[in-house]
Amino acid sequence: MSNIEQTRRRRGPISESLIQLSSVRFKEFIREPEALFWTFAFPVILAMGLGIAFRNRPAEVVHITVVGPSSASARVTAAVRADSGLAVEELSADSARTALRTGRVALLVLPQPDGRVQYQFDETRPVDNAIQRGFGRGDPVGVSETHIRERGSRYIDFVVPGLLGMNIMGSSIWGLGYTIVDARRKKLLKRLVATPMSRVEFLISYLVSRIALLVGEVVVLLGFAAIFFGVPLRGSLLQLALVVLASVFAFGGLGLLIASRARTIEGASGLMNVAMMPMWVLSGVFFSSENFPKAFQPLIQALPLTATNNALRASMLRGAGWTVIGPELAVLALWAVATLWLALKWFRWR
Repeated sequence: MSNIEQTRRRRGPISESLIQLSSVRFKEFIREPEALFWTFAFPVILAMGLGIAFRNRPAEVVHITVVGPSSASARVTAAVRADSGLAVEELSADSARTALRTGRVALLVLPQPDGRVQYQFDETRPVDNAIQRGFGRGDPVGVSETHIRERGSRYIDFVVPGLLGMNIMGSSIWGLGYTIVDARRKKLLKRLVATPMSRVEFLISYLVSRIALLVGEVVVLLGFAAIFFGVPLRGSLLQLALVVLASVFAFGGLGLLIASRARTIEGASGLMNVAMMPMWVLSGVFFSSENFPKAFQPLIQALPLTATNNALRASMLRGAGWTVIGPELAVLALWAVATLWLALKWFRWR
């Protein structure tokens, strides 16, 4: 029997090994000022900049909704659909107001019994019709307006959950993947082979350390957003914690998978960017993912960052129940199981 095999047979309980390994990961992180800045300070600075710049602007949404069903709502819906620049859907009154409050639609149209229509919208939204009327255009249909401005419908409310999801993704993938590849490049992993530690313990220790650090990340970002911009947190803390935890495992597994075979920092960085850049664009961090064509929606909704952002917004802004959050958690769980299994299967010390 080789010395390595004898050493592995003598290793202690997995809990003791995990504690020591997780402690090492944590100490490595807090000794890097750059990592502390990008993890804790940068998301706050970005949220502050966006909150100041867009404090009186809503989320960039192209959809409108008509309250129905009725003969009047059908007529209004047909009229709106004649404009190729607008997307319209007919919803019940409660669903339409929820869509407006959470920023999924820009305008709510409520047909009146006397033939008029009522518009409900945030008055800070740019309204082209007001400009057209100012230049002398007549309105054959009488309208009335109800201005809506409340927490949960502003742009800053929309973007903070996206920033949190983006931060979880970036810190999990880069924080795990870069460290492992750097250790492999420096031949440190080769030396760890002979220690009383399995690769399962080694890789899980990274996830444990990420979870511990993430508590601070979430508290700092959401606390800042709530205190300075009044961003709501309508869902339960348990629900929020489960969403964040599922996201850590999904993105952490993806980072471990990328680092399982990569030998150079350049190669790993390229793979990480290939994995993250499409999600930055498609997953609704700064604008709604529903702006993309319907043909792309199945792919977009299957991305882990989309599931994270959707779940965070549903919980924080709407206080949605488990029936809404559950499908998003299932997507994250599938990503976590698949990527962690492949990472453990393909991981190489050398």
